[in-house]
Amino acid sequence: MSIYVEILIRAPMDALWAHTQTPELGYWKYIPTADGIRFLTWYEYRTRFGALGALFDRLVFQPLIGWATAWSFDRLRLWLEEGVDPTLAMRQTLVHGTARVGLALIFAYHGLVPKLLRPHADEVAMLRDVGVAAEGTGIVLTMLGIVEFLLAFCLLRFWRRRWPPMLCLGAMLVAAVGVAVSSPRFLGAAFNPVSLNLAVACLAAIDLVVLSGLPSAARCRRRPVSEAA
Repeated sequence: MSIYVEILIRAPMDALWAHTQTPELGYWKYIPTADGIRFLTWYEYRTRFGALGALFDRLVFQPLIGWATAWSFDRLRLWLEEGVDPTLAMRQTLVHGTARVGLALIFAYHGLVPKLLRPHADEVAMLRDVGVAAEGTGIVLTMLGIVEFLLAFCLLRFWRRRWPPMLCLGAMLVAAVGVAVSSPRFLGAAFNPVSLNLAVACLAAIDLVVLSGLPSAARCRRRPVSEAA
């Protein structure tokens, strides 16, 4: 079993050395190139507990440790190339994760519970207010539920893409105005849809703000050049 992680860092060798060199901790390699420095680590290990340990390593431990190492390499790159403090990078990552998971949970819940599993009377009433015929509310509600659930999936699947939160932001602003115009009686209700839509829009905006400058394990090479070719 082995872990390999490599990244190109455009910084002076002495700066990279000062930020990383602790001889007692293991294997680091610095390869100067015309574009920067190839900084990599490669270490091997043995698993315990026989076939069960090997299976756990393959499915959980190796992917997790490899991802964490690659993510830390890119955080180091941001520190040296762009001056992004590692503490700030970690804080932005936590904010992004909280906002993105929160958005996904909100859309998954509102797509499944009040639309697909247990259609709520208020949802039907708001559709009727915008002109949907009584016989068509069930179909429209089902379609909206599926769309919201798919959006929840996209928020998680396209973790670092900007378009899912941008779509959330635009849809929530339009929905908030739509409810205020077509169903104003809901404005005074507890947990009313306008306040919920605005809160979700703010969460999407927060996610968009912190997306710039986030570390990403995807920027690292995970296999030696000879194997990746």
